[in-house]
Amino acid sequence: MKLTEQTRSVSREAALRARHWIIIDADGRSLGRVAARAASVLRGKHRPDFTPNQDAGDFVVVINAAKVKLTGAKVTDKLYHRHTGYPGGIRTTTAGKLLETNPERLVEMAVHGMLPKNRLGRRLFTKLKVYRGGEHPHAAQQPQEIGL
Repeated sequence: MKLTEQTRSVSREAALRARHWIIIDADGRSLGRVAARAASVLRGKHRPDFTPNQDAGDFVVVINAAKVKLTGAKVTDKLYHRHTGYPGGIRTTTAGKLLETNPERLVEMAVHGMLPKNRLGRRLFTKLKVYRGGEHPHAAQQPQEIGL
């Protein structure tokens, strides 16, 4: 069977859109730089076929989230708010406390703030995997490490 130009271009596009797994090591890196790089890869801005309204990005695994660095006085001054849903139920915590108790959530919130605020952004966010230490269960996907 002969391949037509149309079927060749479809297979080329399928090869370009193949999802890759990327590892970002946050050990000693600034939280904003890690989050910005992760958000960019999730959106697919590093690919030649980037389209703003499509999910063309890759999976991102962030390791060593507990070793991320906060510059300046953010450890004590940066505040995160959440609401329980009950009257008077606002809860506030500092970035330093969040880094001690749940560093994965700190990185997730930073990346989530850099994604689009619509259903595309919510779909992209599901491709982010954050781990406190250096181990992750995604070795079978053969992730590639990238630098910042």
